Amino acid sequence: MPGIDLSIPHSLDPSEAVTRIKKLVDSVRSQFADKISNVTEEWKGNAGQFAFKVMGLDISGNVNVGPSQVRIKANLPFAAIPFKGRIESTILTKAKELLS
Repeated sequence: MPGIDLSIPHSLDPSEAVTRIKKLVDSVRSQFADKISNVTEEWKGNAGQFAFKVMGLDISGNVNVGPSQVRIKANLPFAAIPFKGRIESTILTKAKELLS
């Protein structure tokens, strides 16, 4: 299965970065409730796993927050391959805003 593997630098305390990411997930869940379903997330310290369904496509992955970077890995269904570049660009833009 194709995927995304991104590293986003940050200068936050890792616990603050995790808090911000969790708030973003809650915001996205409520803002896009009509497009996103089956949202799950589980955190163990600075490592999180997520899964959701968008437009009938299952997306899953993990987030690892380190002292100076956040690493996001996600599996994409083959139907999402044409949108991979746009998805990566959007994640990078939003993550940089969130972690600045």
